[in-house]
Amino acid sequence: MTIFNRDCKYKELVPEIFKDIPKPPTHSKALIIGSGFGGAITAWRLAQAGIASTILERGSYWPISKDREIFTNEVLPDGRGYWHKTKLKQLSGLPAIVDDFGGVMDVTSYENIDVWRGACVGGGSIIYTGVMIQPEKKYFDALFKGKISYDEMDKKYYPLVRKMLNLNPMPDDIYKSSPFGHSRVWDSQSVRAGYRPYSVDSVFNWDVIRDELNGKVRKSAIVGESTLGNSNGAKFDLTQNYLKYAQDSGLATIYPGHQVENISYKGGIYEIDVKKLNPQGDEIDRYRLTCDYLFMAAGSIGTSELLVKAKALKTLPLLNSYVGKAWGTNGDAIVVRSMSFSEGLVQAAPCASKVDDETIAGIPVTLENWYAPGIPVNIGIVGSLGMCYNKSRANFQYNSKTGKVDLLWTKANSSETETAIRKLNDKIAKHSLAVPGVPLIIDDVRADFTAHPLGGVNIGEATDNYGRVKSYKKLYVMDGALIPGNTGLVNPSLTISALAERNIEAIIKNDFK
Repeated sequence: MTIFNRDCKYKELVPEIFKDIPKPPTHSKALIIGSGFGGAITAWRLAQAGIASTILERGSYWPISKDREIFTNEVLPDGRGYWHKTKLKQLSGLPAIVDDFGGVMDVTSYENIDVWRGACVGGGSIIYTGVMIQPEKKYFDALFKGKISYDEMDKKYYPLVRKMLNLNPMPDDIYKSSPFGHSRVWDSQSVRAGYRPYSVDSVFNWDVIRDELNGKVRKSAIVGESTLGNSNGAKFDLTQNYLKYAQDSGLATIYPGHQVENISYKGGIYEIDVKKLNPQGDEIDRYRLTCDYLFMAAGSIGTSELLVKAKALKTLPLLNSYVGKAWGTNGDAIVVRSMSFSEGLVQAAPCASKVDDETIAGIPVTLENWYAPGIPVNIGIVGSLGMCYNKSRANFQYNSKTGKVDLLWTKANSSETETAIRKLNDKIAKHSLAVPGVPLIIDDVRADFTAHPLGGVNIGEATDNYGRVKSYKKLYVMDGALIPGNTGLVNPSLTISALAERNIEAIIKNDFK
């Protein structure tokens, strides 16, 4: 059966994603829903233990090329960038009109908030900024409340992930290059405001960045290609490490274009209803798969929605009252300052540094150095990703009329974040004679979005302390749904990964006989 039913302009540009995908095995010992950090780590560690797994991913498997434009850019994006959208508000706040296609970024719109998440093999690792930072102990302990040992994570699992992903701060020669002029201006503005910016660890391969700077490969990261994918492999995403190792073992097989609709449990076996999609979004098949061990790794949104739906429809009726509760945004906001002129015709994507302030807003706040997404040339705009240690949480609820799961997030939930982060941005702008936002065009702070959805199946509440879903044997949560809404002034990918390493180690040791 062919997997494309109508013409598509991307067949010649990225033909690999149109390859026919076979049907997964009807029954698998271990089945993983999702191929982001949690799913990829689960697949590799299972393979190392000699356990075969089936990985279901709704999005496509996008290749890497040193010379081709695999992904779209954020200036004039097309359908490769977004998961079945025709119009949307970009990170800059500016509108975009795109063709309906199965692109890498799913902007899931709920009332009052947009959630940005991966829709591709590799999940969030394809679309994130590459920043991976370990939280401070005081925040970690306050969030997890003794359910997880920070000392254990610090000594074993955080270092393990750092080694696997080759995390390093930006080297000085790259920091001083022309495309990172905005990074240097961002740092100097922070210093004028009394802060001491510090370098952050990144997943980017600095040798590929150097090749971009020297013209040896097609420019991608240094011209701001990141949030909608980095074409040349400068971003060391999961398809180059954990997923690659799992596939190379011969014990893990990824099935792109497979969207899970429902899950149920009967007679000791999990049943998974799957819809097979082509890259244009057409349904080309539908079937039911079964497995003995089911690993939920569809991200905070995907995992929470599937479990909330299963509980409401009584296909997993024993799920407890914590399922679908206490979801948060990690205190995310997009931050912009203008009149901040710097060297370079364009702005490179990798982040160099961040600043923290624990007192200015009543709650701890941070800003990370970022490029100005969607702005084609360097015109004196600097961007930041803001995060704060907020306590705003919301619940998921199944809507029987629509058959979908709603997220009950209110505008008031975003107000604490917006107010706190604005105070830090305003202080830096004041001391550097910059202007918050771009008057009449771009807001200074946007907290009506998150790129870091967390929670919904919180560890130690909906699950035990290792991600085992309560009341169901051999059902596990391995992703950001476990984390209670915030990771404490840092991007959550490192904590999600380290937690997955910790949990799968215990699961393999104790649950597979």
